[in-house]
Amino acid sequence: MTQHDLEARTGGGTAPAVAVGLEAAVVRTEVLGHVGVITLDDESRRNALSAQMANGIVAALEGLRVEGVRAVVLRAAAGLHVWSAGQDIDELPGGGRDPLTYNDPLEQLLRAIRTFPAPVIAMVHGSVWGGAFDLVLSCDVLIADETATFAITPANLGLPYNTTGLLHFLGRLPINLTKEMFFTATPLDAQKAKEWLVLNHLVGSAELESVTLDLAATIASKSPLAIAVIKEQLRVLADFQPIAAQVYERIQGLRREVYDSSDYLEGLKAFAEKRKPNFHGT
Repeated sequence: MTQHDLEARTGGGTAPAVAVGLEAAVVRTEVLGHVGVITLDDESRRNALSAQMANGIVAALEGLRVEGVRAVVLRAAAGLHVWSAGQDIDELPGGGRDPLTYNDPLEQLLRAIRTFPAPVIAMVHGSVWGGAFDLVLSCDVLIADETATFAITPANLGLPYNTTGLLHFLGRLPINLTKEMFFTATPLDAQKAKEWLVLNHLVGSAELESVTLDLAATIASKSPLAIAVIKEQLRVLADFQPIAAQVYERIQGLRREVYDSSDYLEGLKAFAEKRKPNFHGT
């Protein structure tokens, strides 16, 4: 699809790209008709989801909401081989503090994606690691090419993933696949991701952008009010997971054992030293 075609289908012109964040290169946005595009562009840090990056995406979403876009495409900059390296490990707290609290910038970003009134489409070229996998699963549609891989890696760090995050995975993936991915931290390639219905569409690299923008344009041509209400209904229904107070307290107690452990400190230290961690289960 050409830019002219996209503008025609979505009923508008093209706004210039705007940089968002403390550094101009981190997050860029542009509006093509009624479609907003958010581009992650921090090659030096492999698009790690630092507080700066996460807050930049949230700010970009808010700007696009004000613009009245009817669909959003979330992508990495062209030419990057890593879509995102996941949560910035250097920003994780040491032992004795929950590393994934409700107010963590990544958690705020995931909620912003899930509650955004228009559909958010993840366009993936390259590898997706850790919390970035949670990010693309929080999007409404996921389109990738053959270079895409997906891995969830808290077991490499001795990090206790939070309950909200686990529910995101259970809401999107079969429990056996969720277990294998969390237990092994082994990347899932694009073809297997398509077979497991992680992806909506698997397309060739040459057509990834055109297919994604075409789908975004199709969505943008429909009733935005109806889509917003349907998206919110689906979110509420999918997120409705009643948990008894004692169950929640037990889960939090189990997680506390992990982030208070020497294994968690060893995982962070090994990552910083670029070596394989030596876990002892204590």
